Parts: sequence; structure tokens; C-alpha cells
Amino acid sequence: MELWLILFIPPLLFMLYAQWRVSSAFGKYSKIPNDRNMTGLNAARWLLDQNNLQNVQVELSKGKLSDHYDPRVRVLRLSPDVANKASVAALGIVAHEVGHAVQHATAYAPLQVRNALAPAAGLGSNLGGILVFVGIILYAMGTGFGLDIAWIGVALFGAAVVFTMITLPVEFDASARAKAMLRNTGLASVTESSGASAVLSAAALTYVAALLAAVGQLLYYVLILTGGRRD
Repeated sequence: MELWLILFIPPLLFMLYAQWRVSSAFGKYSKIPNDRNMTGLNAARWLLDQNNLQNVQVELSKGKLSDHYDPRVRVLRLSPDVANKASVAALGIVAHEVGHAVQHATAYAPLQVRNALAPAAGLGSNLGGILVFVGIILYAMGTGFGLDIAWIGVALFGAAVVFTMITLPVEFDASARAKAMLRNTGLASVTESSGASAVLSAAALTYVAALLAAVGQLLYYVLILTGGRRD
């Protein structure tokens, strides 16, 4: 079996499964109204205030499930399906993003490391693979520095893999904070907390899948350059 099948197909299948889990969980719990009839937008503001984060603004973003916290400008952005609906799913997603805002406010170390790596990770993700294959082509043409270029590409892509790896504890911690917030503030009932937790657990799978895919791709590059590829 080709090496790329071994390294790429299982992570791809897991990613598809994770995306199905997210879609299924969000689809289910976005149809269930929360007891307080509180939209995601209102819940976000309320939870931020509960955590003394009045300096964090809440805005709308475009796209489905595009919810995120931007530490550069201290803004929490919510997708329309979350911001405008008073659903159980909205509570879970909002609490997760508020968890990121709390991480930022408390200088949570893994988040600081991830933010510091973001520029290198972006460069490595976009340029790393290109340099690997350009280097291989140059080497095949008899250019001595072709392998050097390829290994630079591997190093750059490795930064993206490290970024993806550090993302896991950041996301898991944000979800743990979210579950605790919903429980401790009384914003969600026991049943609602269970539903919100199901949405967050499904979302966590996508980060695991992303890491598996990135590691598989990095290993593929390394094995090509070290002669470990099997035909």
C-alpha cells in the first residue's frame, strides 16, 4: 500500500467523522431552546461581565460556526446561528469562546505560546509544503542545495505542526472552563449543560483530527527526504 494512503487516509476519515459529529450535535442542540431564552449574544455579554471582562466586546461574524475570540483586539465574534438564537448549543459555544477570553486575561501559558507561534505557523502551513517539493525538484535536476531547501520547508511545516499540537490543551481547557461556567453560574440546567458538553466534545474531535493530519503530512515529508518512501 502506498505510504501516502497510510499517512493521509486514516486522518482524513477521522476528520470527516469529526465534522459529522459537530454537524450532528450542533444541529440537534441548536433546535433546543435554553430555559432562560437567552440568545448567544446576550449570553456572551453576561458571561463576560461575570468574569469581569467588560473590556471585551462582542461582535457578529460571517459564516457558519465561525465563532472565535480574537486576542489581538479583545473581541469575541459570534456566527449568526449562535448569536441570534436562544439555544442550548449557543450556550456551549459562547461559554467556550468566553473561556478563551478568560485564558487571555489570566495569561494562560499554552495560549501565550500558541499566540507567539501563530506567525511562524501561518508561514509554515502556507510555504512549508511548497518548499519541500521545490527542493525535491531542484535536487532531481542535480542542484546541490535542493535538499537544503526541502529541509527548510520541513522545518517551517514543523512549526505549523507544533502550533496544532499546542492548540489541543488550549481548546480542551477552554471547554473545561465553559462547562464549569455554565454549571457554576447557573446559566444552564443540568440537562442543558449535558447538551452543551456534547457540542463541545464533538468540536474537540476536529482539533484532534487536525493534529493527526498535520503529523501524517510531516512524516510523509520526512520519509520522502530520507528515502523511506515505499512505492
